[in-house]
Amino acid sequence: MTNATQVGGVWAGAGKRIHMQEVGLRDGLQMEATFVPTEDKIALANALSEAGLSKIEVTSFTSPTAIPALKDAEVVMREITRRPGTVYTALVPNVRGAERAIESRADELNLVMSASATHNIANLRMTQEHSFAALAQVVATAQAARVAVNVSLSCVFGCPMEGEVAPGAVFGWVQRFVDLGVGGVTLCDTTGMAYPTQVAAITAAARARWPGVEFTLHFHNTRGMGLANVLAGISAGADRFDASLGGLGGCPYAPGASGNVCSEEIVHALDCMGYATGVDLPRLLAAAQRLPALIGHDIPSQIAKAGPRLALHPVPGDFEAIRERALAREKELLGGGRAA
Repeated sequence: MTNATQVGGVWAGAGKRIHMQEVGLRDGLQMEATFVPTEDKIALANALSEAGLSKIEVTSFTSPTAIPALKDAEVVMREITRRPGTVYTALVPNVRGAERAIESRADELNLVMSASATHNIANLRMTQEHSFAALAQVVATAQAARVAVNVSLSCVFGCPMEGEVAPGAVFGWVQRFVDLGVGGVTLCDTTGMAYPTQVAAITAAARARWPGVEFTLHFHNTRGMGLANVLAGISAGADRFDASLGGLGGCPYAPGASGNVCSEEIVHALDCMGYATGVDLPRLLAAAQRLPALIGHDIPSQIAKAGPRLALHPVPGDFEAIRERALAREKELLGGGRAA
């Protein structure tokens, strides 16, 4: 059988390190109607840490009125068990949220604005310039506290209201945040509009222009291209990807769509291809399989249902009898052939 090393290119992981970053606790749970109890959130975060994720977005320090599903942000962030080597990040919308996250010992603050002017107003109720000014204050607050900052740019690969978003506009915002001293930028496919050749081109251009920036790619599987887009990103040199446990998540501007790319599905695929994710897949699967009981419905994850490709099943109970009959028919057929 042909193996990955014989094929080469993106198909041959050859031990290359890919950092998997979990966003399900924030991006996933914030979309759920059922409130997941605080102790269960903490247990999930601890399970994800034990699975070896490079980064975990633990929660969001937004208004409890706006996102009641994450109203326990301080308690969760303070009470999780922290694994050396894992970065614990939180989404913050403003200076007050940043102060709360810093007080709760977040390792990193994740800030969000949109590369699409229309989406920024619809989603954040602010113009892009207003968002940038507000986030610049958050960056200054984080820098004063010596806490890392990542900026997530929404709609990099397309806007559900505007359509195409010019790469030049995206890169203009990247440059403005880099000028503020931001060290990490996530290029987000907010509603699943990205396609592989586009992903490869934008990723390669961004990495070439800002080699010192830590770029992350964030995809949704809305149109079934999530894994293909991850591989396209890897082909262009990306090595950090957001994903969501169980495939939870979504966006109000893509009603009925599936959520983020699924953590366990991406890890499973990359492991099969020889990449080094540093993630313990059985532990990750066990965490995903807890979700239906917590959120009250099934999850999109196919791997959680089917298991890894080498999760073998027992042979039928009457297998020996079936085999004996098959051998007898073979003998009869071959014997008849020789007689002829």
